[in-house]
Amino acid sequence: MNWTSRCRLIVCAAGVASYHMSFLVAPAAAQELVEIGTTMVGNPVLLEIGSVRRANGIVHATVRARFIQPVKTPGGDLRSSRTIAMFDCAKWVVAVKENWYFLDEKGQKIGSHKVVGIPGYGSPIKGSLPDVAMTYLCKKP
Repeated sequence: MNWTSRCRLIVCAAGVASYHMSFLVAPAAAQELVEIGTTMVGNPVLLEIGSVRRANGIVHATVRARFIQPVKTPGGDLRSSRTIAMFDCAKWVVAVKENWYFLDEKGQKIGSHKVVGIPGYGSPIKGSLPDVAMTYLCKKP
C-alpha cells in the first residue's frame, strides 16, 4: 500500500470513528429541558435535568432562557442563552462558570460565548435567571 492510499485509509477511518463517537455524547440541544419559572421580564427559564449535580453543599447545573424580546447586538439579535453555574444554597450566592448567547431559540447559532477563568460568587438579582434557578434548585424538600 502506497503513502497516498494509507492517508486515504486513515482519513476514512477517522471519519467513521468520529461519526460513531458523535452518538456517545448528547449535544447540548438534545438535553431534557424542564421549565422552572420565568424571569422578571417574562423569559422562560429551563433546567437541563441531566446537568444537575450536588456536592459539598454546592449545586452545579446548566440553565437556559428563551428571550421573549430579542436582545439587539451588533452581531445580531440574541434569542436565547445557556449558563453553567454553581449555586451555594446555604449562602444564597451563585457563580457563573460559562455562558452562551444564541442567535436562535434552539441554541444552535452562537452569538457569543464566555468562559469565566475564576468564577466568583455573588448574590443573584431578584427575578434574574440565576435567582429563578437558585429558587428552584435550593428549595427545601
